[in-house]
Amino acid sequence: MIDLENMMKGAPEREPDLPLPSLEDQKRIVAELKALEEKGELTPEVMEKYFGGKSTH
Repeated sequence: MIDLENMMKGAPEREPDLPLPSLEDQKRIVAELKALEEKGELTPEVMEKYFGGKSTH
């Protein structure tokens, strides 16, 4: 049987999960992204801001 602790020693460290924004914040974010999409300004950099795993908003 494989020892779980030995398996974990070689595994990359995982960043902690970020809490979900409130429902109001989620609605605001969706509205912002839709507006940017309509203007043709929804770039990978913008998507990284919201979905890149960093709490920047």
